[in-house]
Amino acid sequence: MEREKLVKELLYQIRLGEDSRYEFKQVVTKGSAIKGPKQTDLADEMAAFANAKGGFLLLGVEDKTREVIGIPLDMLDDVQRMLTQACQDNIDPPLAIFTRTLELPDSNANQKPVIYVRIDKSLFVHASGGRYYHRVGESKKEMAPDYLARLLMQRSQARMVWFDEQAVPNTTPDDMDTSLSQRFLRDNKQPTTQQLRKLNLIVHDDEGNERLSVSGVLMATLNPTQWLPNAYIQCVFYSGDNRDASDQLDAQDMTGPLDQQALQALAFVERNMKTAAIKTIGRKDIPQYSLKAIFEALVNAVAHRDYAIYGMKIRLHMFADYLIISSPGALVNTMEVDQLELRQATRNQLLTSLLARCRIEHSSIERNLVMDKRGEGVPVIMDESERLGTQRPEYKMVGEELQLTIYAASKPE
Repeated sequence: MEREKLVKELLYQIRLGEDSRYEFKQVVTKGSAIKGPKQTDLADEMAAFANAKGGFLLLGVEDKTREVIGIPLDMLDDVQRMLTQACQDNIDPPLAIFTRTLELPDSNANQKPVIYVRIDKSLFVHASGGRYYHRVGESKKEMAPDYLARLLMQRSQARMVWFDEQAVPNTTPDDMDTSLSQRFLRDNKQPTTQQLRKLNLIVHDDEGNERLSVSGVLMATLNPTQWLPNAYIQCVFYSGDNRDASDQLDAQDMTGPLDQQALQALAFVERNMKTAAIKTIGRKDIPQYSLKAIFEALVNAVAHRDYAIYGMKIRLHMFADYLIISSPGALVNTMEVDQLELRQATRNQLLTSLLARCRIEHSSIERNLVMDKRGEGVPVIMDESERLGTQRPEYKMVGEELQLTIYAASKPE
């Protein structure tokens, strides 16, 4: 929003007073210390907005008199820092907010610095100091047990079943990259926006606004982490067999749409793995890993991970003789680890269908599309690894992560 327009809107709202979407807070300072509001109080207010329909916090305005008091210029950074710490340290899971520093006139027409904070409705339910609040009228209120149960059920149900189709707050169709969205279109006679709606890349939120879905963000924007901070692959190569920072030889975070993340991570493995050679009859190269198997594992990871788990990303960690791909989320639909080769279960139905539309050209991948919907990914991982004569890959659950260990081929004697 343009600064001038935002200032007019805020002055209008200050005249009206607080309501279900606006909260005013006076900032009291003494010397170099902030005496009020407390960091815990700010956390309570912001969590309450996120658990309801979102809202706005205006710091530097007295709530009862509606007077613009302002914040001392030399304290603005300290107040901003307190807001950040409140979101990270006092709210679980941590909350993303948008802040802006403005000047508003006081009753004598003197310009006073204030901080405007926008809190969007969240996909998660946030606790502040171990308590759950929501916005009721012009104040926060602790949730009654039955209300909290319904909200947890509603948002957890969305996470477990339809999370990849949920509207992402603070997105618009304009955030979509045209070159990325075009690859999913099939009907030249149908308007582009209509096709994107039918694909659920564009959806409506509870207020009727058009937003990108989680899948729309993950597959059709250049930087999904702008809205889903943990939607990336962390790749690290260690020289030994332990996660020791001093032994890191290579590290890179793979970002962008999911299919590109998988290809970037594949390139990471390719450049760091070793290739042995047999020279008995001509030369025969023996790579440490089957790139075909690695790619299948990476595609499975980006397609089936639980994107609703906050603070966890896909991790690909290479060691001297094996690599581990860790993907957030428990197995779905009563699936057990020992059934992965025999059964197919999908957490993110929309994502898998979109990945099955993405074309790919790579010398090690024997198909034209990123994902094969026939459910043959796990058997390919097993068969390709065994073809190299390696130890059979192993899946196991570790906490909230599904971990796949793929062992390197031994150097021929």
